[in-house]
Amino acid sequence: MCLAIPGKLITITGQLDETFRFGKVSFGGIMKEVNLSMVPEAQVGDYVLVHVGVAISVVDEEEALKTFEYIKQIGELNELNEDEMPSTNQQLKQS
Repeated sequence: MCLAIPGKLITITGQLDETFRFGKVSFGGIMKEVNLSMVPEAQVGDYVLVHVGVAISVVDEEEALKTFEYIKQIGELNELNEDEMPSTNQQLKQS
C-alpha cells in the first residue's frame, strides 16, 4: 500500500524556475528533501502530505499530527528510521 505521510516544511531549499521548488520536510525529526511543485502555496511552517518524495497537499497541523500518529501505530513508516520517531505528538509538533 502506498501512503502519503505528513511532515512539517522546515525550509524551502531551492527553486529551479517558476515550477520546480524543493524544500526540507521534517518527519518527526527525520529530514527529507521533497519536491514542492504541486503545492506552490506551501510556506515554511506548513504541514504537507508527501507521497514518493512529492508534497501533494498542504494540511491542517492538527490533522497532520493525528495522521502521522495513526501511520506510526500501524507500522507503515518502514522507510523512516524507527529509532528516530517521536514518542508523542508534541515531539512531532516541535520538529
